Amino acid sequence: MTEETPGFEENEKPDVPSGATPDDAEPQAAPSDEEGAAPAGDSASAADVALTAQLDQVRTALNERTADLQRLQAEYQNYRRRVERDRVTVKEIAVANLLTELLPVLDDIGRAREHGELVGGFKSVAESLETVAAKMGLQQFGKEGEPFDPTVHEALMHSYAPDVTETTCVAILQPGYRIGERTIRPARVAVAEPQPGAKADEAADKDAEKENGGPEEG
Repeated sequence: MTEETPGFEENEKPDVPSGATPDDAEPQAAPSDEEGAAPAGDSASAADVALTAQLDQVRTALNERTADLQRLQAEYQNYRRRVERDRVTVKEIAVANLLTELLPVLDDIGRAREHGELVGGFKSVAESLETVAAKMGLQQFGKEGEPFDPTVHEALMHSYAPDVTETTCVAILQPGYRIGERTIRPARVAVAEPQPGAKADEAADKDAEKENGGPEEG
C-alpha cells in the first residue's frame, strides 16, 4: 500500500471566501510610476522661476559692481587732478621763493644799468641772469604816469601836482615783480594827487559854462 502525499488534488482549487470573485484571489498589480509622478509641465515652470530669480540676482550684483567701479574711477580721476594741482602749486611756490631771493640782485643790476656801469663781462652775466629769470616766468612792472593801484603799488612818497587828474605814479623807486597773476613784490613808487582846490575850480568853471549856455564860440 502506497502513501499518498497530502495536498490538493488536481481538480481541487484553493478555497475562496464566499461572496468573492475569482479576480480577488489574484494579487493586485502595483500602481504604475506614471500615476504617482507629478506632471512634467509643473516641474518645468518651477525650474524657469528659479532660473529667472537667479538671473535677477546676477544682474543686481553686476549693476552693483559696475556702480562701484564707476565710483572708484571718479575718485581716482579726482585724486589725479588734485595731485597735479598740488604739484603745480608746489612748483610755483618754489620758483617764487627762488626768484624772491634774486630780486636784490636784479635791483643792483637795474641801478648799474641806470648809472652806465653795466659793461664788459658783468653786463653779459647780468643779461643772462635776467633772461633765465624771465624764462621762469618773472615779469617786471611799474611805469611812470600809470594810475596808482594799491593792490600792485606801494607809495613811498606823496605830493600834489596841477597836471594830474587822479592819483598817479610819477616816479618808480623800485620796480615790482610778478609771476603770472601772483605779485611777489609791489612796485614802490612816488605818487602825486591833484591840487586840493583844482577839482572845485574845475567844477565851478563847468557850472559857469552851463549857466552861460556853454563856451563862447569865436
